[in-house]
Amino acid sequence: MSDKKHPTQLGKYRITEVLGEGAMGVVYKGFDPDIQRTVALKTIRQQIDAEDDSPGAPASRFRNEAQAAGRLGHPGIVAVYDFGRAEHCAYIAMEFVEGRSLASYLSAKVRFTDSDIPGIMSQLLDALGHAHHHGVWHRDVKPSNIIMMANGRLKVADFGIARIESQSLTQTHYMVGTPSHMAPEQFLGKPMDRRVDIYGAGVVLYQLLTGRAPFAGTTEALMYKVVNEDAMQPSMVDGAERPGWFDAIVGRALSKRPADRFADTDEFKQALIDGAGRGIDDTAWERTLMMAPPRPARPPLSTTIAPPTVAPPTTAGGSSGAPPPTHWDKAQLTQAEQTLARLVGPLASVLVRRAARECTDINELYSKLAEQVSDPRARDVFLGQASLITGGTGRTAGGTSGALPSVGSKGSAGSAGGTLIGGPLNDAVMGKAVPLLAQHVGPIAKVLVKRAAAGTDSRAVFFNRLAEAVNDPAAREKLLKELGRLP
Repeated sequence: MSDKKHPTQLGKYRITEVLGEGAMGVVYKGFDPDIQRTVALKTIRQQIDAEDDSPGAPASRFRNEAQAAGRLGHPGIVAVYDFGRAEHCAYIAMEFVEGRSLASYLSAKVRFTDSDIPGIMSQLLDALGHAHHHGVWHRDVKPSNIIMMANGRLKVADFGIARIESQSLTQTHYMVGTPSHMAPEQFLGKPMDRRVDIYGAGVVLYQLLTGRAPFAGTTEALMYKVVNEDAMQPSMVDGAERPGWFDAIVGRALSKRPADRFADTDEFKQALIDGAGRGIDDTAWERTLMMAPPRPARPPLSTTIAPPTVAPPTTAGGSSGAPPPTHWDKAQLTQAEQTLARLVGPLASVLVRRAARECTDINELYSKLAEQVSDPRARDVFLGQASLITGGTGRTAGGTSGALPSVGSKGSAGSAGGTLIGGPLNDAVMGKAVPLLAQHVGPIAKVLVKRAAAGTDSRAVFFNRLAEAVNDPAAREKLLKELGRLP
């Protein structure tokens, strides 16, 4: 690594890549030369480590993660190998996991089937049960801490606020956790035990069923609802369309009093088996999601990243694993999957099939898929590849020609009634783009246009880059429509 602000070595571990960076520290990809394996290295800056050792503080949580996860050994839990200190930071060496968080699937509106959900929950409960057996309560069970891998297995991550029985690593009166997934006793500062994870798992089950958490609002509003109100039954949530047998299981898991919840993870799992009326295939969801073979994208490992906002699932088709519409050429969809999978991983197969049901034009399809690529630079890559494939004026599924729809940043797209764009980028387009962009950003527009045009001859990429300079969604959409009208 050539960046001077990052080390090339932490203890015996050689740094090979930066995976993520936040205010408290950095997560690196590293290599252990002794046993020849790749590891993830989570760090916390030494000055933070030295200043505050109180319960709940970053330094305390960091050491707590090492101690809690370090005593566990289960295929469903991210393994911790080592804890050490370097000149400017402390670090944890842990298992390097390839996969995507459950939160990323939920935020992409993936609808898990009624047979998928018991399998996912079974793996989660098995992992939590192992932790409980060894005296560790996670206390922050949520989709962003659940990593789903390409082999059909999942792993639980981030034991930063875990509680270890018989040790005082955190105080019982200290309120810790993610508000939308906290049990009543966490809000109230009451003594808690492993059943706090039963509640957290119940919230995850609710999200799998409905696409949203049982309660929403400010922290104060959440506290009141969690302590005083019952969640709407999943089968009653608009658009969820789930069988009623899930309701009783969710209701018990989310009980206000710990004594009214499932006594342990085994009892919770057995209730799912009884409700389904058959044994659980705990990797059935892998066949729904993991149809494409490419290497999946890495999940964020930092504990400081908030979980994505969860949108209600789509009900079209009823299943994320439904076959694609017959009006599409299979080769077209396969190419789209392979192009998208380089950026979003195995989720590409689901996204392409869903988009294909809503689109009739190959260019509209690529525009809609581009909405799913959240990183602007990655979206540039995808749009550039889409331009090469479609040529700017590709053929529709039915043989009609059309132009590539505009795609906006931060999830805004022109695929639904948006302006059509196509053709190569040239000086004339660049010149006309300057005054359009200047309406939103002022005199710096000329510089931004020149920068956006660097390294691309694709209008789609160029327009996408310009849209990134406009923060207001409505103004950004307006700009894209104006750009799309350029001849």
